Amino acid sequence: MFALQSFVVIYALTFLGQNVLGSEIINGQIAPDNEMLYMASVLDCNGYHICGGFLVSENLVMTAAHCDLNLRYVVLGNHHLRSANKLVIQIADKYKHPYYQDVGSGYDIMLLKLSRPVQTCNTIQFIRLPFREMTLNENEKCQVAGWGKINTYGNVVDNLRVVDVSVIGPQVCRERWGGLPPNVICAGGYNTNKGFCQGDSGGPLVCKGMAVGIVSFNNLLPGTELGNCNYPDVPNVYTDISKYVNWFRRILQGGKS
Repeated sequence: MFALQSFVVIYALTFLGQNVLGSEIINGQIAPDNEMLYMASVLDCNGYHICGGFLVSENLVMTAAHCDLNLRYVVLGNHHLRSANKLVIQIADKYKHPYYQDVGSGYDIMLLKLSRPVQTCNTIQFIRLPFREMTLNENEKCQVAGWGKINTYGNVVDNLRVVDVSVIGPQVCRERWGGLPPNVICAGGYNTNKGFCQGDSGGPLVCKGMAVGIVSFNNLLPGTELGNCNYPDVPNVYTDISKYVNWFRRILQGGKS
């Protein structure tokens, strides 16, 4: 487990910096305006995009716990971040999983309570979540979306991008990483040039129209704080939402995390 201990330390330090928050969609395409209407951009107190997220109820957006740095607003209703035609709502409360410490330790999941409920319409929709624990099939085709760079050294983008990724079996994923935190899904990044990188963490892994994972982490270029987005040698890692169904239900019923 030495490799796991090493990347726990690396990511605990790395994800404290704003430059490494999030994930960028690599080798994807611009998402159609009439699809993925649950996507959310999470902004800091200065109005800068920090992470992705997704609308799961009239007043809750799900994202990654490691995104919790001066978050203030959520943007819904438009895939184009510079557009004036979007809904901006203040964050009223944050529910981070109580066991979260850093990405390498797992439990990288958080809910953002909005200051007012959202009405669904032709530009804003909820996405379904698992209602019980589930296991994805190896090589199952899914999608991940986000705003940000389109390659390791590129610039962020204003338009939502989406890419297809395949689920990687847990045994292969553990072997490539040398160990893994609990309750994760691996998809994309390994043996492919498609997946995510820094810039849009908190976005959903979507399989068959359901959000099953939350973008959590990938690997770094040696000696840098840049994610290796071009040809990673390890899989991309997501939080497995199905393992947190009871936690989510407690919050929906008015309980604390």
